Parts: sequence; C-alpha cells; structure tokens
Amino acid sequence: MTILRKEIIRFTRIWIQTLLPPAITMTLYFIIFGQLIGSRIGDMQGFSYIDFVAPGLIMMAVITNSYANVSSSFFSAKFQRSIEELLVSPTPNYIILLGYVSGGVVRGMLVGIIVTLTSLLFTKLSVQHVFLTLLIVFLTALLFSLAGFINAIYANTFDDVSIIPTFVLTPLTYLGGVFYSISLLPDIWQTVSMFNPILHMVNAFRYGMLGVSDVSITAALSGIILLSVVLYFIALYLLSTAKRLRA
Repeated sequence: MTILRKEIIRFTRIWIQTLLPPAITMTLYFIIFGQLIGSRIGDMQGFSYIDFVAPGLIMMAVITNSYANVSSSFFSAKFQRSIEELLVSPTPNYIILLGYVSGGVVRGMLVGIIVTLTSLLFTKLSVQHVFLTLLIVFLTALLFSLAGFINAIYANTFDDVSIIPTFVLTPLTYLGGVFYSISLLPDIWQTVSMFNPILHMVNAFRYGMLGVSDVSITAALSGIILLSVVLYFIALYLLSTAKRLRA
C-alpha cells in the first residue's frame, strides 16, 4: 500500500503530464477519425464508425498509460539507486512488484475512465456486458503494467525505456483492430492479425460494450490471463536475481 500510495501521488501530482494528454489526444482522434473521416466511411459491423472505434480508443489509452507508468517510475527508481533500498529491506519481492504494478493498473483504469467520459462528448456509449468490460480493462492494465516493469528492468538508459513503446507497442496497437474490423482484410492478413495480442484485447472490450467481436472471447480472456501469469513470474524472477538492478 505504501508503494501504491507513492505511485498514485506521483502521477496525480503531475496530472498535466499524465492524465490530461490522453484526454486531449483522444479528443483529436474522435474529431478526426470519428466525425470527419468516420462520416465518410459509414457503418462498421452495424454501428456508426465513431461508435465502433470508441472502445478501441479507450483500450489504446489504457494500454499506453499503464505501460508507461510502471516503466518510467521503476526505471527512475533504478536510475536514482533508490530501488536498492527496497531490495536490501525485508520487503518481499512480490510486494515490490505488486506495488508498482498496482500503480500502473490504477493509472491505466483512471485514464480509461477519463477517455470514456471524453468520448461521451462525441457519441453515446452503451455497455452490453458490464462485468466483462471491467474485467478486460483490469486484465489489460495488469498485463501491460507487468510488461512495463520488465522493460524498466532491462533498460539501461531513458532512451531504452521508449524503444519498446515506439517500435513494438505502437505498431501492434494500430494494427490491433482499433480503427477497423479484420473482416476487411484478406484471409492471410486476418490469420496474421490473430497473433497480435492487442487485437484480442480490443475485440474483447468491444464485445463488452457493443456486443460484436472478430475473435473468440473465451480465447481472448484465456490468452490475457496466461500472458499475465507468464509476465508476472518473469518479472518476479528478474527482481529476485537483481542482476540488472545493482551497480
């Protein structure tokens, strides 16, 4: 709880840098893709284009912010050598991991709420499956918080922290069905897209809100949970060995 409280205070204190930009960015997305371009595209799977992309834009904000929160915060502690104080203390490694990851989950879900409220200025959202929607948001924020933690452990400089978001996370997000249905793609690219985990997260969340999906919801949930468990034990192992955390 101490680590979580520190994390929440950290990102709320600089809310102009952490909470406001997602709202502004998503507003631009809604204006450009939702209203200007969307009005020319027409319907997508029986929904107006702006309604179709809204769940994807919300998930995109959750993914990027939960990842960025943990990767930047933990690397800062590593860079300043303050993490060594935690490592030599009696604090169990899993408590350290859960503290930082919980901070990422809180920020990711908070940004998700902000973006959802912003989207209401442009469209009327309805939730078909409330529990599934909340579960997907939580699991996605958890998964990418763990991924951000691992990124921070491996990073040696601040530039290393941005490599994965720039060259891996952003392409996977834009190719993850946020702005389109994979049913529009040729068969071979539909098959390739199925290997993109973000596609399953976006579609599971879209199913929770709109009731439509390009993927199996059971498979999406199972995949997210499995990936989260794998990343948790990888992060815990890296933290316990501490090879990259001590000078």
